[in-house]
Amino acid sequence: MHFDENEPQSVRDERFAAQRARRRAARKAASLDLGGAHVGVVVAAIALILLGWFGKLLALGIVSGVFLLWFAAALAWAYADGDHGRHALQRAYTITFGWGDGL
Repeated sequence: MHFDENEPQSVRDERFAAQRARRRAARKAASLDLGGAHVGVVVAAIALILLGWFGKLLALGIVSGVFLLWFAAALAWAYADGDHGRHALQRAYTITFGWGDGL
C-alpha cells in the first residue's frame, strides 16, 4: 500500500475501501482448494475415533469441542466478510481443516 502523508483522510479511506472490495471480489471468484482440508478432517476423525476407542472421553469432548468452536468462529468470520451459503461453508471448512495441506 502506498501512503501519501499529504493525502486527505477521506481520499485514503475511499482508496482502502476500493482495495478491500477488489480483494473481496477476487476471493469470492476464486475456487477453494479443498484437498488439504479433506486430509485434515480425515486425520482429525481418526484422532477422535482413537480417543473414543481408548476411552479418553474427556479428551474426546475437549478436542471435538475445539474443532466445533473453531469451525463456528470461521463460519461467523466468513458471514461477516460477506460470504453466504456454500462458499461460506467451504471457507470455514478450509480454515478449520486446511492445516492438512502441510502434512
